[in-house]
Amino acid sequence: MAQSIEGFVNEAMDNAEMSGAHWRALALITAGLFFDLVDLAIFGGLVPDMLKQHFLVLGDVPMVVTGVLLGLFFGSAGQGELTDRFGRKTVYQWSLLLYGLATIACAFAPDYHWLTGLRFIAGLGLGTEIALAFAYAAEFSPKNVRGRNMSLVHLGGGALPWPAAIIFALAFRETLGWRGIFVLIGVCALVVWALRFSLPESPRWLATHGKGHQALKILPLFGIAGPAPGTELVMTPASDSKSDPLAVVFSTYRSRVTMAMLAFFCFYGVATILGTFMPSIMAGRGFAITKALQFTLGMTLSYPLSSLFMMWALDRVGRIRTAVGAFILAGIFSVLFSQSASDTMILVTGFCMFFFQQLGGNSLTMFTSESFPTNARATGAGLAVGTGRIGAIASSYGIVALLPYGLPAVFGATAGLLIAAAAATLLMGRETKGLSLDVIAPPTG
Repeated sequence: MAQSIEGFVNEAMDNAEMSGAHWRALALITAGLFFDLVDLAIFGGLVPDMLKQHFLVLGDVPMVVTGVLLGLFFGSAGQGELTDRFGRKTVYQWSLLLYGLATIACAFAPDYHWLTGLRFIAGLGLGTEIALAFAYAAEFSPKNVRGRNMSLVHLGGGALPWPAAIIFALAFRETLGWRGIFVLIGVCALVVWALRFSLPESPRWLATHGKGHQALKILPLFGIAGPAPGTELVMTPASDSKSDPLAVVFSTYRSRVTMAMLAFFCFYGVATILGTFMPSIMAGRGFAITKALQFTLGMTLSYPLSSLFMMWALDRVGRIRTAVGAFILAGIFSVLFSQSASDTMILVTGFCMFFFQQLGGNSLTMFTSESFPTNARATGAGLAVGTGRIGAIASSYGIVALLPYGLPAVFGATAGLLIAAAAATLLMGRETKGLSLDVIAPPTG
């Protein structure tokens, strides 16, 4: 009986039982993502101190934010061609090294112009890491727990960094200062970089790029047996893809990638408002810096709860319904937040707004990571996530323009972006829950 090498490896990975090697891979992916996102999460908490020390003024903040967001854009959008052509592991490792070194260098920036440039370089590594992490995790995961596994990666690497970063800023910003915090984050990223050399290449990628025999050697690490006696594994066009990943995305998945780009543009526009500017918004409402950080911490505690809920929802409710419903609810709570007067209502509506915004955005991320073929997965997901950074840049300038008109204007715009993200997600494509990656998007030759 003959079967393609690519088909055998994909089926074997889909139907595997979770092993120690699966958990180690997920842990190392999660650790790298954690220290990357701590950087984004903590920056908003450091801005008030930078303002207080006159290192920059409020009008300079969008420029610094733009630096990292441009890096995120080029890192996310540019890594796809490299990763889909040359493999996941090498690009993945270099991204964390670049990020770690540039983040340490940020601590020695003499002015905000240097900080902007160094944040751009750090953003290149950060953008590659974020775009690739979930695609990498999806390719390692069996199909029946793929949603849960990606949600676990997000819980540890994408959700916990936000409250952890604010707790860290509250505890150490006065002793270490913002420069010392950058050094510590960069060093931690380099430790993870060293540990991640033990990560194997994605067997699915190897099996679609003429390296199926290398993939077969990796499978036993995950407790997967080789082909049954009498099975002949043969090469097919899908087992040795020569297609240009960018051409595959725009010829076969044009509508899918366009809607994903729009959805991420809106989502990251909102995420930047909430993640980077919330401490300053709270301080503008008369809160002292410490109290503003404490309230922001209370809201970001919703992030890990959102990921825990997502672990249940993705494989039961489905990716699309979870994301669309969450975006709509986040829009409703953003309007309620802008109208809240008491401290209690600010905290409650803010908590719910953060919870549903994260639930929607991260369900969208999982959905997008599954929606393109293995030979173009990083390209499709990277373009979508990278375009989101343009939305973040636009919102970082837009919020400065809208703040003089009050919170209703800011959060009315936020609600509009969230509704648009819901509509784009709904139009992206069919549900991926429980399906093999090759069924969702077959690899091409």
